[in-house]
Formats: sequence, structure tokens, C-alpha cells
Amino acid sequence: MAAATSVVVLDRGNNTTCTINLHGATVVSWRVNNQEQLFVSKQAVFDGKKAIRGGIPFVFPHFGAWTFGPGHGFARIMRWNVEKAPERMPSGDVEAIFSIMDNEFTRSMWNYPFRLTYRLILREKELHFNIGVYNPSKEHTFSFNLLLHTYFKVPDVRRCQITGLHGCTFIDKTRDNQIFQEGLDVVTVREWTDRIYQNTQPEHIITNVVSGRKMRVQKYNFPDTVIWNPWQEKARDIPDFGDDEFPNMICVESGHVSSPVMLLPGTAFEASQILQVM
Repeated sequence: MAAATSVVVLDRGNNTTCTINLHGATVVSWRVNNQEQLFVSKQAVFDGKKAIRGGIPFVFPHFGAWTFGPGHGFARIMRWNVEKAPERMPSGDVEAIFSIMDNEFTRSMWNYPFRLTYRLILREKELHFNIGVYNPSKEHTFSFNLLLHTYFKVPDVRRCQITGLHGCTFIDKTRDNQIFQEGLDVVTVREWTDRIYQNTQPEHIITNVVSGRKMRVQKYNFPDTVIWNPWQEKARDIPDFGDDEFPNMICVESGHVSSPVMLLPGTAFEASQILQVM
């Protein structure tokens, strides 16, 4: 099998599966009772070089454009190791663990030793993500951003509503990074949207995802929530995204991006997320 297409599948039975491409440890499919929950562009490139357009790319150590390396960092374009192959737990749930650590490639952009573990657990109607970032250095502190760039598949983005953002300040990247406060109880997306909501609730409900259901997003140690949809004009500027695909996706991304995490020598940072089909 070509390195570019190596995938690992967690299979819980009952047509409930999760597929991880080792390129970026990108979750490229999550099916619950045979229904796909994630959006992957028809134009996505699987060449083992470019980041995969869709699913759940892993953003680390930098969010957004980056002077020293590729946008959104290097984790989503590295080949990850399988630390623990998928294994059925006594509960019937299936677990797998992936990891990366510093190498010549990462140190050429970001000269720190680090180790990152990514543990996925597939449950009946849930997908759990546990992330650990370790600083093995004796003397150097480093700072980083971390984000799970989740693309949810939806029948029509205009009908989705997102809870858990009321009262939060947000950085609006479509309006020169001005800061606003969210006055609405539920947020909808009806135009090009690119916002970093700060200090969001630990839980969001997204309505009208696949087949009109609701998706619950629960997060720990991820204070920010990014909401993104390129809409038609911006979709045209993205070569690996179909011009007509924007109505069928919404990105609701759990992250630590509006301020960096400072990681002292010999310490670890942990964050987690649970996606649940309601």
C-alpha cells in the first residue's frame, strides 16, 4: 500500500467505523450505522504531501498562516505512527493511539523537542479524542496552538444552528480581525464565516447535521471554538474544494488558538473532545 494512502480503521460493528489516514492522523470518515458524519471534499488530494481537505485535520503547533512553515502547522502533513493498533475494549468500544515526535523536518521550522499522542475511542454513537502534548526538554519552555479542524457533513449549512456561543467575544477574520460579542442564543451561517469564539461553553449542539439530527460537541481544555465556511466566493479560491460544496459542510472546531499554551520543561498538556450523534 502506498504511504500516501495508509489508513487505520476502527470498527465497532453495526456499520459503525472510524477511518484515520496516517497522513496527518486525519480522521477521514466516521460512520454511525453506516451514515457518514464528516465532510471530505470530492477534490481532496491524497498525495501524502498536501493536507487533506475535510474530515478532522490536526492543527499543531500553529493555527493560521505561519511564517516558519506550512499554514496550520506541520502535524496535519506528517506521517503519524500507530502507537497502538485498534483494539476492542471490554465495553465493546474500540481504541487506537497515534503519535508523532520531533524530527529533522519539524525542527527545521520549530526547534523544540516534543511528543504528541492522539487517542481515539469509537463508541456506539460517539467518537472520543484525547490529546497529550509533552515537553521532554530540561530547560526550554515552548508555546503552541492546538485545534481539531472538524468538518461536519450537513444537508444545508443555512439550516444549522450552533449553541454555546452566546455572550462570547469572537475575532472575525472576515472583518480584519475585529472583535465582536455574540448576542445570539444560536449562531447560524449564511455567508462567508471565519470566527474564533473565545472562552466558549464546554458543550455545543449543532442542529440539522446528517439526516436532520443533532450533533453534540463536548470539549475539555479547548477554550476556543472556530466556526468556518468559505461560502461560494472563497470556495472558488480553494483548489482542493469544489465550488458547489460549501452548503454541505460546516466547520465547528475545538481549539486553543486565540492564546497559546505555554508548556514548561518536563510537563504535559492534555485536551479532549467528544462528538456524539444525538
